Amino acid sequence: MTGIRVLIVEDEPLIAKNISMYLNNNDYAVAAIAYDSDDAIYQLKKQQPDFAILDINLESDKTGIDIADFINKNNFIPFIYLTSYSDKETIDKAKITNPAGFIVKPFNEKTLYATIEIALSNHAQQANKHVPILSAEKINRHLVTGLTDREFDVVKLMYDGKTNQQIADELYIAMNTLKKHINNAYFKMDATSRSTALAKLREFMMQ
Repeated sequence: MTGIRVLIVEDEPLIAKNISMYLNNNDYAVAAIAYDSDDAIYQLKKQQPDFAILDINLESDKTGIDIADFINKNNFIPFIYLTSYSDKETIDKAKITNPAGFIVKPFNEKTLYATIEIALSNHAQQANKHVPILSAEKINRHLVTGLTDREFDVVKLMYDGKTNQQIADELYIAMNTLKKHINNAYFKMDATSRSTALAKLREFMMQ
């Protein structure tokens, strides 16, 4: 799975379907759609997504803010809120969970893409702040088969929080070519997703 894997937590099926369609149109991968808090927790544990989009009012025993708390304690991934609620009390509660973005419904495709891109970039800056700059030589010491120069270029841009489309554009390569490089890098690092690959890169650099 080479795309950024997104968990959608939304209790309105039509809205969840629209979000899923928008993501698929832009080469993101929908890891799962959760319609209530229990399913959201289950999918976070099972799917280990790279990103989460959270509604706040889920008509269940927990809210999207509770899901955010769980993510902060258990999943080191960026998340954004996508909600109809923008009152001061809700925003104050949401701010405490340190979301990477907050979108008020109704929303459009461009707003969603822009928010995700900024969220990925900001999260990468925060996550990598205390980690040494990526070094191909240091990474390859931990691998049976080292990354090629091009594979290192790809994982470095992933590490910087770039989306697949941004990476393809920056390296002037086709999306299918990029996906081959990502698959090869994942295989060499024994990673199954972007989030696990990034975790391994940080681990390699800290050793």
